[in-house]
Amino acid sequence: MKDDIHPPYQDILFVDNSTGYKFVCGSTLKPKTTETYEGKEYPVYHVTVSSSSHPFFTGSKQFVDAEGRVDKFLKRYAQKGQQQQQKKEEEQPDAKKDQPAKKKKK
Repeated sequence: MKDDIHPPYQDILFVDNSTGYKFVCGSTLKPKTTETYEGKEYPVYHVTVSSSSHPFFTGSKQFVDAEGRVDKFLKRYAQKGQQQQQKKEEEQPDAKKDQPAKKKKK
């Protein structure tokens, strides 16, 4: 294996900008700033979204539309589905009239 081709793996302090939540995680990032956290100095990397501020993990719906994407999809295509179903129903009786009656086998 080649030496010195991978960046060093180190513990980094991640700080959520929106909530101020801090956590330490291993990474190969090379941030320039440092900060003391729980008595130890770590390189610091600021993130815009983490599990403490993301709506999926917090349960809040501040970033989601009033209508969900699935609801919009169903609403938009419900009418088209009904129209297609009506067309099929209209075509089926016509198809039965065109076909000759089947003979029963003994």
